[in-house]
Amino acid sequence: MERRQIAVIGGDARYLELIRQLQTLNETTIFLVGFDKLAQGFTGSQQIEFNDIVPSKLDTVILPITGTDMEGNVDTVFSDEKINLNKQWFKKLKSSCLVFTGIANDYLKEATKSANIHLEALLNRDDVAIYNSIPTAEGTIMMAIEHTDYTIHSSRVIVVGFGRVGHTVANKFSALGAKVSVSASSIKDLARIDEMGLNPIPLEELPNYTASCDLIINTIPAPVVGKQCIQQLPSNALIIDLASKPGGTDFNYAEQRGIKAILSPSLPGMVAPKTAGKILADVIKQFILSNE
Repeated sequence: MERRQIAVIGGDARYLELIRQLQTLNETTIFLVGFDKLAQGFTGSQQIEFNDIVPSKLDTVILPITGTDMEGNVDTVFSDEKINLNKQWFKKLKSSCLVFTGIANDYLKEATKSANIHLEALLNRDDVAIYNSIPTAEGTIMMAIEHTDYTIHSSRVIVVGFGRVGHTVANKFSALGAKVSVSASSIKDLARIDEMGLNPIPLEELPNYTASCDLIINTIPAPVVGKQCIQQLPSNALIIDLASKPGGTDFNYAEQRGIKAILSPSLPGMVAPKTAGKILADVIKQFILSNE
């Protein structure tokens, strides 16, 4: 049986734990590209330059959470090496190769599709998003404590959005004694919010409720926390936006009003990289083993 070959190309602190987890796979060679600035080594893994990879021998390619830009460039946190994955490179991969990324833009989707290669965007998966919502919620609690001069207990919190992240964030803040409202557009979500003992707010009515709010936590990647919402906020209020860039908050108007607004779309990698890396590794390992 030939050894399985995995290339990890770029990545942040989460990928250090991901690599450790991948090393538990039997009969596997792991090539690390873009990690040459790391002081620590990974036993059983090979640090190589991008041009030394033989694409046709790879069984798995793991890209950074951010994937590539629209020209195929890979952002490397632990290296100054310039890495470009052009469309011809993807066509050199074997048809059974699995390509993993966190977020897939149009370039990456088109490059893998034209090469007839399977692309898995991990952050779009329900299991990854739900597990990631736990360190996200803990990181949001940490930021709320750091940037306010009042306790979470008894504070008035509005969570905007009731998806996988919003649900966990609302639950954790409520458990700490906050008076939590959740704004959502779905009738089903509003019913579930009410059933949880939280205050439901129809999304279109959100500006009517922000005057009595200490903390807004947005999870919707759309412009939902706009001028009407922000102009009603008390001067000591805080906005934490967890949505992917550019977020869903009017940051310019918040600054004009003197309201502190923070965009924090990648909290798991910041506050709990080891946990976040294990979450990613568990899913990737399941894919690899089931693909054999």
